[in-house]
Amino acid sequence: MDLSIVIPLFNEQECVAPLMHRVHAALSPMKRSWELVLVDDGSTDETVARSQILAANHSNVRLIELRRNYGQTAALQAGLEAATGEIVVLMDGDLQNDPRDIPRMLERIDAGYDLVCGWRQSRQDSLVSRKVPSRIANRLIAWATGVYVHDLGCTLKAIRKSIADELDLYGEMHRFIPILAVARGARYCNLPVTHHPRTLGKSKYGIGRVPRVILDLLVACFLLRYLDRPMKLIGLVGLWSFAAAIVSGVATIAMKWVGGVDMTGNPLLLLSAMLGLVALQLFGLGLLSELNCRLYYQRSHRRPFAIRQVTDQKFRDRQAA
Repeated sequence: MDLSIVIPLFNEQECVAPLMHRVHAALSPMKRSWELVLVDDGSTDETVARSQILAANHSNVRLIELRRNYGQTAALQAGLEAATGEIVVLMDGDLQNDPRDIPRMLERIDAGYDLVCGWRQSRQDSLVSRKVPSRIANRLIAWATGVYVHDLGCTLKAIRKSIADELDLYGEMHRFIPILAVARGARYCNLPVTHHPRTLGKSKYGIGRVPRVILDLLVACFLLRYLDRPMKLIGLVGLWSFAAAIVSGVATIAMKWVGGVDMTGNPLLLLSAMLGLVALQLFGLGLLSELNCRLYYQRSHRRPFAIRQVTDQKFRDRQAA
């Protein structure tokens, strides 16, 4: 299979049939084999029934039904694991993403990129509850991670299956797929895409997701920079705490010698002791994290690196053929 289209669905009964029609119209002219992987995330309306009809009537449509509503991240992970195409396209099922953008994304993949991120330049959403928080979040995430994706909230993406197989999505980390992919050495680019106003169904997102995005950003930064060397982060904080404890202790002694201030009643002495204990705890936590890191790579048979390609005589022979 050349291409897999993964679409999570949650109470999108009005969108199922039009969605299939648009995907089929956009991909039929292409000379690529493709499949549509629908993932129902515990819908309580007629989404499952209508999707089952599509799967029964089209050989290239598969439906995965989750037992309950796990969230978009879990649905996308289930779809990625089920996809068989060499390239996987992720998109929403609310008809706001346009399947006609997929051929242009595949052109970028063919040009050598591993990940193409959709960029909704003319976003058709509410300014206050959707656009403004999204722009602030995108700039904050780009500054914190160094991964300059213009629109992390856009589900429409194309990614090589080899990269997608190395991603572990959990919680609500679907927004950070580009960051996780870059951590595995993926080459990425931004591509302006069409964004339609929502005319069917009801949005499941609001401004209440902002705190969760901030917390997920902290996790993404840690995974991007310190997953295979946690001591570099935890130990650094421990060193600063230890240094502050020494400064506080020296100040306590100096105040005793110079000004005759009672050490037992000096709060700097308590601060020095507390910071020293915090430093010891952080050093111990860092060592435990290093052990867990090694266990993670050994048990999961993963490596802290990713190989893009190996060139040897056999490779050159295949290229020549």
